[in-house]
Amino acid sequence: MSNQAVAPGPIDRRRVALLVGLALAVAAAGLVWAKWSPYTGRTLDLLAGGAWPGSSLLETGAGENLLVRAWDFTWAYTSAVWKALLVALVVAASVDVLVPRRLLLRLLDRRTALGGSAAGGAASLPGMMCTCCTAPIAVTMRRAGVPTSAALAFWLGNPVLNPAVVVFLAVLVPAEWVVVRVVLGLVLVVGMTALIGRAVEGRRAPAPADAAVARAADDPASSAPASALPRLWLRSFARLALVLVPEYLVVVFAVGLVGEPLGRALGGGGALAVLVAVAVGLVAVLPTGGEIPVLLALAAAGASPAVLGVLLIALPALSLPSAVMVGRAMGWRTTAAAAGATGAVALAAGGALAVLS
Repeated sequence: MSNQAVAPGPIDRRRVALLVGLALAVAAAGLVWAKWSPYTGRTLDLLAGGAWPGSSLLETGAGENLLVRAWDFTWAYTSAVWKALLVALVVAASVDVLVPRRLLLRLLDRRTALGGSAAGGAASLPGMMCTCCTAPIAVTMRRAGVPTSAALAFWLGNPVLNPAVVVFLAVLVPAEWVVVRVVLGLVLVVGMTALIGRAVEGRRAPAPADAAVARAADDPASSAPASALPRLWLRSFARLALVLVPEYLVVVFAVGLVGEPLGRALGGGGALAVLVAVAVGLVAVLPTGGEIPVLLALAAAGASPAVLGVLLIALPALSLPSAVMVGRAMGWRTTAAAAGATGAVALAAGGALAVLS
């Protein structure tokens, strides 16, 4: 008897159109509520001559004891991102249950890792989420069989290439900062993720059809009765929330234990300060745009352009809670490679800003 997998049957195009349309409507409504509408208002305020509201989150709890500082930091961060995190969990569950695996792979799987990175990076632009909030969606994408390069590019592209934050930077900081953020951000999101994807999966990832065959039995959008979809959606949402949210809270609290000293450690100069900036940028967790008050405060305090350039990339791109959340789905070696690539590009950004300033 042959062990060859049996290909899934033909797709019901009307069913697919309805389910994908529902998933897109849910995502659009959530993003309007959590991202697009608030950022439009903030952009208009900044263009009218306003200052960035609030201060550096890394200074939360200054002068308090360790546990109080960690609690204050966790509360402040969660208050800033809860809407986006909720939307991310809802969108992740919707992608998991409502979008057929074959369609998802057709959109994001490409003949080369570079093509997959470009597709994942482009898909990340409307989301405008911080690294922690985009993690549940990246986890769902990878578990659905999306190639490593595309999933990594989506995960890193949301915070690094966030169009709203680029506009905020363009209004508030020198032009060379924006150039470094965009150019080096593209190097990270498209170039480095492609290199990692090629190293992990070889010259070419499995073809979309092969991946679809392997997951046909676990594809609710294609095979489950319509009456079962609400229950499957709730199960997917609960699984994501019960696993990822506790991880997020524990690691954010741990970062909060040293949050205020992290902010102080970035004010020096020289090679040591640059290396400290890389380490802090890869560990610290900030909401969308949270790097801006950190950078403005450090610039006013006389931090070197090299430190500022490092933080332009490292602060938004990655955080310890985000890495923990995606580690099992991406693979710990792949996640570590993404952190290493982020650090390398951040160092390049520091050097570039030092030259341009």
